[in-house]
Amino acid sequence: MDTVKKTFMPEIATEEELKALQLEGLKWTARHAYNGSDVYRQRFDDAGVAPEDIKSLEDIRKLPFTTNKDLQNGYPFPLVCVPMNDVVRIHASSGTTGKRKVLCYTQKDIDIWTQFFARCYELAGLTTEDKIQISSGYGVWTAGVSFQAAAEAFGAMAIPIGPGNIDMQLQFMEDFQTTVMTCTASMALLLAEEVNRRGLKDKLTLKKIIFGSERASDAMRQRIKELLGVEEMFDISGMTELYGPGAGLDCHYHTGIHYWADTYILEILNPETLEPVAAGEIGEMVVTTLKKEAVPLVRYRTRDLTRLIPGRCSCGSIFPRHDRFLGRSDDMIVFRGVNTFPGHIDQILSTFSDAALECGNIGCEYKIVLDRKDDGREYMQLLVERGMEAEAEKDPQLEQLIKSRIKKEILISADVKIVDYGALPRNETGKTKRVEDNRYR
Repeated sequence: MDTVKKTFMPEIATEEELKALQLEGLKWTARHAYNGSDVYRQRFDDAGVAPEDIKSLEDIRKLPFTTNKDLQNGYPFPLVCVPMNDVVRIHASSGTTGKRKVLCYTQKDIDIWTQFFARCYELAGLTTEDKIQISSGYGVWTAGVSFQAAAEAFGAMAIPIGPGNIDMQLQFMEDFQTTVMTCTASMALLLAEEVNRRGLKDKLTLKKIIFGSERASDAMRQRIKELLGVEEMFDISGMTELYGPGAGLDCHYHTGIHYWADTYILEILNPETLEPVAAGEIGEMVVTTLKKEAVPLVRYRTRDLTRLIPGRCSCGSIFPRHDRFLGRSDDMIVFRGVNTFPGHIDQILSTFSDAALECGNIGCEYKIVLDRKDDGREYMQLLVERGMEAEAEKDPQLEQLIKSRIKKEILISADVKIVDYGALPRNETGKTKRVEDNRYR
């Protein structure tokens, strides 16, 4: 029967019930972190706060912040709040100091993670009849194993292929009649282009794609949808520090990512003042876990930039929403005194389409190249792929239109160059590098 075996959604009917659960979890996390970690205890003491001072959700602002430096400085097992013999698994993510950030997990952590990840499959409308081809990274990364564990708990078939190996990916998609793919947007585009090139579209039964790890522009999504013929594409959120993938997903209305607010509290703060921003405004996402045993997070600065979406979603879910990530506060491009993010650029590029422009359309791949020349001035070149069927003679007009739009919207003068479709590199194993900064070499 084409139905899920059970619901993985909690029985929370009202916002008051959700807030009561959050407060209970916040009090527990404050006690657990203070009693379990010398680092947390010192941080609390320095801030002049004790666990018993947490009496309301507003009291979260009394708690100290933690950052990725706390995880890096505590290598190899930072901020652990349980005996090491209670740790059943570790995962790691890349670090900026040469050593990876290592996170520990108890069995309860793994179980909670698997359960709330399974909610993502439920929210995306998957059933136990689905076959999920997991093209996310395995190994010490959190992605592959969590996508697989949640699929198995959900009751769908997991096809654990991992990233890369396009020939095998396509063979599995055809032979096993895969219905759902999990991968980065970059890999999805590469697969879509290859399916188109080989004429395989009619041989596949792919219905849905779940993106993770990197931002996917609207133009990229549209191109993937056209080439693969999929019904829906979903954004999944998560990071290694916060268990891993599965921390939230957008529903069928695609008006923001529902995040599991019974598992963590999300604050949106000004990254410079660390004060809350107004509702609906962009700021840095700061998270505090409510149930995490091995390595609880207390006001962890993720550096991810997003905004809370006010109001209840039309789907009726009790869970609040945040927007897709614009970028990271530490990925900000400072160019001739103007602050911007790659996300600003791809938002602008996504507005160019055949319907809007008589001069033709563009592809969904781009690259920003920053240089400092002999005159001491900074220069930005924006390389943008031409649409697959667009005409090259229209490039000059399109370049000027893009240049004008960028100048108008983000006050930056960029040299725009249209390049052949497929000229920019695709990445089948990780995130696509969109910024090349040569100014300080």
